[in-house]
Amino acid sequence: MKKVLITGANSYIGMSFEQYATEHYSEWLQVNTVDMIDGSWRKKNFSPYDIVFHVAGMAHADIGNVTDDVKAKYYAINTDLAIETARKAKSDGVKQFVFMSSVIIYGDSAPYGKIKRITRDTEPQPANFYGDSKWRADQGVRKLADENYTVCVLRSPMIYGKGCKGNYPILAKIAKKSPVFPNIENERSMLYIENLCEFLCQVMIRGEGGIFWPQNAEYSKTSDMVQCIADALGHRIWVSKAFNWAIQLASRIPGKIGCLANKAFGNQTYDPGMSKCDFEYQIVDLKTSIERTEGSWQKKIN
Repeated sequence: MKKVLITGANSYIGMSFEQYATEHYSEWLQVNTVDMIDGSWRKKNFSPYDIVFHVAGMAHADIGNVTDDVKAKYYAINTDLAIETARKAKSDGVKQFVFMSSVIIYGDSAPYGKIKRITRDTEPQPANFYGDSKWRADQGVRKLADENYTVCVLRSPMIYGKGCKGNYPILAKIAKKSPVFPNIENERSMLYIENLCEFLCQVMIRGEGGIFWPQNAEYSKTSDMVQCIADALGHRIWVSKAFNWAIQLASRIPGKIGCLANKAFGNQTYDPGMSKCDFEYQIVDLKTSIERTEGSWQKKIN
């Protein structure tokens, strides 16, 4: 059995992983968590652990109105803290360090009507301080890898599931209340939380290292997701191309309106081939993932 230490308490990913690993891989993985807020973690001995899973970080930045002090805090937490934790894990004899990077390191999604397909050869180009803080950490932790210290970096797309934060709850709120929604042809790579947790369990058990781009087996289309959410909740919504002209117009308006339209209906996908692994982790399809996210129950995966 491998012992896993999650560095970062009360995070959505960390708590979801601990629950999933306990339910499905208790004979393989034993999971504990340490809080990173007060600095006392620096005195903790990491040597009893085989794996450190670093999830502490700041996300969901409002990049349009941020002071220099706030930007500095993002770098302190997302970059400096991640690298310091990775160094301590290595110094204490931990064998594997798992780090949650992000698709944000590749910049913003393509605007309405444009295509953005990320491949293994795509060079990261962060569009803002948040993306840059994650990219610097991504590079910094990988530099520590050697034959005795494996570093596993996950450049995940948008993660969603029951209780998640970020963009998904905004879509869900629209799907619950709106009678109509535009039918825009767009594609997004996304990652359901149980698919992520299965991926994490597999790379930890196998001791995998390197860069990974996990995603769902299917791309997501914004209008299809809204329709699935509405169906799961028993809410009737009319998804129609009759409203597409409004989104096209909104996407061309400078400022916040155009940004929101492009963010909701833009395109950003990973090439499917770069997400294939020697193990199966895409265990929940899109429709089922929406039903589980919006339902009051969680179905166990055998």
